Amino acid sequence: MTLARPARERAGPAVEVEQLTRRFGDFVAVDRVSFAVAPGEVFGFLGPNGAGKTTTIKMLNGLLAPSSGRGRVAGLDVARERRAIRRSIGYMSQLFSLYGDLTVEENIAFFSGLYGVARERRAARRDWVLEMAGLGDERGRLTAELSLGWKQRLALGCAVLHEPPILFLDEPTSGVDPISRRRFWDLIYQLAGGGTTVFVSTHYMEEAEACDRLALMNRGRLIALDSPARLRAGLAEPLFELATHDAIGALAALDGAPEVVRAGLFGRHLHLTLADREGAAAAVRSRLDARGVAVGGLREIAPSLEDVFVALVEATGGAQVD
Repeated sequence: MTLARPARERAGPAVEVEQLTRRFGDFVAVDRVSFAVAPGEVFGFLGPNGAGKTTTIKMLNGLLAPSSGRGRVAGLDVARERRAIRRSIGYMSQLFSLYGDLTVEENIAFFSGLYGVARERRAARRDWVLEMAGLGDERGRLTAELSLGWKQRLALGCAVLHEPPILFLDEPTSGVDPISRRRFWDLIYQLAGGGTTVFVSTHYMEEAEACDRLALMNRGRLIALDSPARLRAGLAEPLFELATHDAIGALAALDGAPEVVRAGLFGRHLHLTLADREGAAAAVRSRLDARGVAVGGLREIAPSLEDVFVALVEATGGAQVD
């Protein structure tokens, strides 16, 4: 799936946090995190389970008070104006928060009242959601009967009925087919193009590539923050792709090899981060040949975002184990 991003201008920060920290007793879930997000920016939030992403999002959404540090969301203080923040933002989780026993139109009416949409604006906002989600012919249908992709688009529409300046999306495309995901991202771009700031957590690397910038967290800390292209360009060691019919055997043979910085399975191949381009590649071939592992090919490749993700997480202590 290829996702295209329209160009637009930037302004001052819509979200800004400095040294944001959250402790639960002696455990530090979020450790002195600082970043800023521009209006209209599609800002990706990545990290393994237990990295502190959800806790950070809860503080930004006004659901959880920070232990220390400062932050502002839509101009509101994350410590002192939490209720106002919840009224001022849009939020959509992977569970969608829709009522299956209500029709499409009834769900829109319910959330219009919940978000305090002015009565004179409700009809116009309802029609906008129906058109945006492609649900004009399904307005009287029970939401429980909709496909997952339609539910997703309806949930997005309901989350922005009150036209919030900032929209938080928590893994919104989990379990959705690739075509529906692409349509959903077209809607994200439409909102961002209109000036809405979109803060999205995802585990899909092609979605991460579609973001303007990515924040990568691990063990409660922000370990990288940049555009996808710059993050890929920042991987220091050369990366090679190894083709072999015995990938598991190759992994075992290369375990502990001094010339191999990192090795992992990627589909039917191995990705090897090597200490250098020339000597290390030759040493890998020699080591595998000595252990009877046939090499179909060994070539240098450009790193994917997944390669960068794995390298940065491993370089900062690996993923947190529960």
